[in-house]
Amino acid sequence: MLFMIIEKFHPGKVKNLYQRFEEKSRLMPEGVNYINSWINPEISICYQVMESDSEIKIHEWISNWNDLADFEVIPVISSAAAKAKAL
Repeated sequence: MLFMIIEKFHPGKVKNLYQRFEEKSRLMPEGVNYINSWINPEISICYQVMESDSEIKIHEWISNWNDLADFEVIPVISSAAAKAKAL
């Protein structure tokens, strides 16, 4: 299952976020896979695609970061899967 994660960095916490990432990596639990991410030019929002068989595991991963950012979790499917489902 794929998830689009919209991560809004808390004001003044971007440096802390990148320092933690540098020291501890993504802090993902087993069963959560990072696919790709994009950051807005202001470095205030991250759009991330993650894969997991459980949204609970996604929230477990979020618990390692929610002191530095707010998260929105959106289950998504690929465009090809949407087309197949629609036809």
